[in-house]
Amino acid sequence: MSAHSTSPATPPGRRLVLGSTSVYRRELLGRLRLPFEVASPQVDETPHAGEKPADLAQRLALAKAREVAQRHPGAVVIGSDQVVDLHGEPLGKPGTHDRAVAQLQRMRGQTVIFQTALAVVCLESGFERSDIAAVRVVFRDLSDDEIERYLRAEQPYDCAGSAKSEGLGIALLERVDNDDPTALIGLPLIRTCQLIRAAGVAVL
Repeated sequence: MSAHSTSPATPPGRRLVLGSTSVYRRELLGRLRLPFEVASPQVDETPHAGEKPADLAQRLALAKAREVAQRHPGAVVIGSDQVVDLHGEPLGKPGTHDRAVAQLQRMRGQTVIFQTALAVVCLESGFERSDIAAVRVVFRDLSDDEIERYLRAEQPYDCAGSAKSEGLGIALLERVDNDDPTALIGLPLIRTCQLIRAAGVAVL
């Protein structure tokens, strides 16, 4: 689902910039073996009143890409954001141990949707497109002791939903349904390839 889409011809050789300081997104984008730079987006991530998790993720992904593109107008800029959707309520990064405990206690035994949004912008060419990958996750009915042991072991306080599915966090889960496997980690690479190719970046 695209919030906005224009697709003019983009000349080869444009720089690729990841508008994120997330080490997880940097590692994921690195899998494509493309040269890229990293820039920190200066964006207020406060949710709007009544904003749905998917809408929040898409708004922030686009805002990050647009803000970084203002500083790198000739580059193809990638912005991304992930918001956990717990029955319509957005959950973000816990930041602290106590908040992570509270998040996992609320999510245990529940079906949760991780909304991972992606935006690609190039100001110079007028290219702007966005998309979102929804990953449905069923959490096990975790005990308080399991939650505590997990958090002490992995300390995922910078991860939306307080779990690293690419690490020990997979043990918290009962089921994962998605069509873009890397979306749960933080950057949907299938969609990323599609959008940067459309912006004129050769992936292969």
